[in-house]
Amino acid sequence: MFYQFDDDVTSVMPKDLNENMLAFGFINAKELQDIYRYFGFSLQSVEKCREMSSFFSSDIEVYDKYSFVKINVVNVNNVHVDRNCFALFIKKNMLLVVNIADKNCTNRNIFLHVLSKISSENITLEKLVCSFFEGLIAGDNKELENAELEINNLEETVLKNKADRNFNMKLLNMKKELLILRGYYEQLIDISEALRENENEIFDAEGLKSFNIFTDKAIRLKENVDLLRDSVVHLWDAYQAYLNMRLNQTMKIFTLMTTIFFPITIIVGWYGMNFDFMPELHWRYGYLYVMILCLAVVFCLLFWFKKKKWF
Repeated sequence: MFYQFDDDVTSVMPKDLNENMLAFGFINAKELQDIYRYFGFSLQSVEKCREMSSFFSSDIEVYDKYSFVKINVVNVNNVHVDRNCFALFIKKNMLLVVNIADKNCTNRNIFLHVLSKISSENITLEKLVCSFFEGLIAGDNKELENAELEINNLEETVLKNKADRNFNMKLLNMKKELLILRGYYEQLIDISEALRENENEIFDAEGLKSFNIFTDKAIRLKENVDLLRDSVVHLWDAYQAYLNMRLNQTMKIFTLMTTIFFPITIIVGWYGMNFDFMPELHWRYGYLYVMILCLAVVFCLLFWFKKKKWF
């Protein structure tokens, strides 16, 4: 589907597009095969629309009459789901969105949202491109705030000694998710900066300010992700300190128990020797004496430890 901005937004066929009016199109890769020659697109660009990239590489190519951009889209709510992907063909007075992968109609919804939001009176190619880009990051700040709240809750869990056995895995997954988001925003920043250079001069110099605004927004999102990653690293360190503290507490208990029972072990070993002339061997109260001696040693050591505040 193609729409043209005149006095109003009207739906047109590709062959009826007026080169002097701004056009906005949304097609799939198969439809692109049928019309790419009409618009003068390179076959190399068209071939790239057939495959899904697995990495966040800044896939942008600048030709004499148009610029080609390919973007992997991350769902901030769940970065592990299958990613959407689309390509942009940006010509003078035309923005064409090629839908490559759209699992939940996100690409189409962004297109329709931009189409309904923009007025045909003051629309420019630069505003149209940046509006589509901003649709990709709409609501991301809120999701990052939710991630920050989740990290704060995890910190509280550590401080209250309620961390479970899966706590390490939670932190690792969160770190991986933030790494994916960081790569996503870096991709958007690189593409915006490349378009802002305007090598093929398809944009007006005055309209390039729109790319500055979007780039600043993407940079702030990336910086927020970096701050969250630092918080996760600090939380990881705090959790390791908590585990070490628990281990030290356990070792302290074992050390105190060993210290208490060591003198008793000496006494038992002493009176366990089979000598004929032991003074307490035939004494009527010898057994009671050794028992009281052991208890006295234990209580004396406990009193000493308590005085030194070792427990």
